[in-house]
Amino acid sequence: MTSKEPLPVAPGTATGAKAGTPHRATAWPEARAAAARAGSTARAGREPRRLPLGQALGQVLAEPLLALTDLPSFDTSAMDGWAVAGPGPWAVRAETPVLAGHAPVAALTDGEAVRIATGAPVPPGTTAVIRTEHSRTERTGPLPGPGLLLHALRDVVSGQDIRPRGQECRSGDELLPVGTAVTPVVLGLAAAAGYDALPVPPRPRVEVLVLGDELLTAGLPHEGLIRDALGPMLGPWLAALGAEVLATRRIGDDAEELYAAVTGSAADLVVTTGGTAAGPVDHLHRVLDKAGATLLVDGVKVRPGHPMLLAALGGGRHLVGLPGNPLAAVSGLLTLAEPLLAVLGGTSPAEGRAPVLDEVHGHPHDTRLVPVVRRAERLVPLRYNGPAMLRGIAVADGMAVVPPGGARSGQELDVLDLPWPPTSGAVPAQGACFT
Repeated sequence: MTSKEPLPVAPGTATGAKAGTPHRATAWPEARAAAARAGSTARAGREPRRLPLGQALGQVLAEPLLALTDLPSFDTSAMDGWAVAGPGPWAVRAETPVLAGHAPVAALTDGEAVRIATGAPVPPGTTAVIRTEHSRTERTGPLPGPGLLLHALRDVVSGQDIRPRGQECRSGDELLPVGTAVTPVVLGLAAAAGYDALPVPPRPRVEVLVLGDELLTAGLPHEGLIRDALGPMLGPWLAALGAEVLATRRIGDDAEELYAAVTGSAADLVVTTGGTAAGPVDHLHRVLDKAGATLLVDGVKVRPGHPMLLAALGGGRHLVGLPGNPLAAVSGLLTLAEPLLAVLGGTSPAEGRAPVLDEVHGHPHDTRLVPVVRRAERLVPLRYNGPAMLRGIAVADGMAVVPPGGARSGQELDVLDLPWPPTSGAVPAQGACFT
C-alpha cells in the first residue's frame, strides 16, 4: 500500500484523507475500529517467526496448532499393574516388567499376564490392564520357577486402563486455533504434539517521539519548563502491550527535525506526543502532509484527548499522534495505539464490562474516558481525571467508557483494561473535569 491508497473508513468520518485536507472529528467507537482495521491491514503479508518453546510463553499462535503425531502415539498403560490377555486367571510370564520408554515385549496369548508400568506400551494381544491394587497372585509351582497365577479382585472390562493410540487426537487434527495465547499448558500440549518451536506473529516495532521545547528530563519544573511525564511512561506501556520499543526520542519544536524522524523511522508504528492541534508550534499535520501520509483519524469525539490522530505512512507503517497532556495521551494510547498493536500482534484489545457504582457525569456530546477501580464487581470512578493528571490513572484498574450524557448508578459500562495487574488500596472520591 502506498501513502495515497487510503484504508477503508467508517462512514461520516474524515478518515482516509490526505493530511492537510479539512476534517471533522471521528466518533470514539469508529476511531477505535479504524485503528483495528489499520492493524489488520499492516499485518497482511507479515510472516510469522518461529520461537523455541522456552521463548514462546506469553505470545499468541500465528497459525493453528496441528498435531504432528497421534496422541498417544501407541497404546499405553494408564496404570501400574498387569497387562492381561483373555479371561482369567492368568499365568504370569517370567520376564522383566514392561516399562515406559522401552520397546514393547512379545505379544500376549489368552491366559497370559505380564507386569506393566504407567506409560509403557502395552504388548500386542493385551485386552485389559489390571491395577496392582485390584489383583492378587498365588504361587502354583516350586521355587525358583515363576509358577505365579494372577487373579482379579474386580470385574475386568475389555480395554480398561489402556489409553488407545489417538485417544486425544490424530495426526493433523487442529488442537488450538490461531490467536490462542501461549500459556504454560499450551507449551506442554505443543511439546506432546511434537513441536520444538511455535509460530508467533513478529512483535510490532514502535518508536516514541516526545515533542516539545518545554520538557525537562531531570530536576524540578522551573521557569515555564515542566518534567516530561510521557517519555518514561509510554515505552514501558507499549512494551507491556507486546511491542518492541526501538527508542524513545525527544525532539524540540522543530518541523524539519520531526519530519526527518518520522520519515526515517524503521518502526511499524511511530507514536508522537503533542503537536496534534493547530497551535504555532504544532507541526505534526504539516509534517504528515509533506510526508504524503494518509489521515485515517484526525480528531476524536472523546474527553480527554480529542486532538489525537492516526495516519498511514505507507508501506504498512502508521503513526499515532497523542495529545501532550498526560491523561489525554493515555486516552489516545488506549483509543488508537492499543487496538492497532493488538491486531497487528495477533491479539485483541483488553476490554471488559461492569456496572458503575454511582452516577458518572458525562460530556454533552463526546465519549468520556474515566479512570476507575473495581470494588465488589462495581466500577468506582477516580477523582483525579483531568487531562493533565496522572494521579487517578496511577491507581486505576482501567478506563471506563462513559457515553455522551453520562451514566446512571448501576449502568454497565465498557472498560479498557490496563496491561498490568489490578491495583489495591484506598479509593479517592469521584470528581469530574471536561477541559
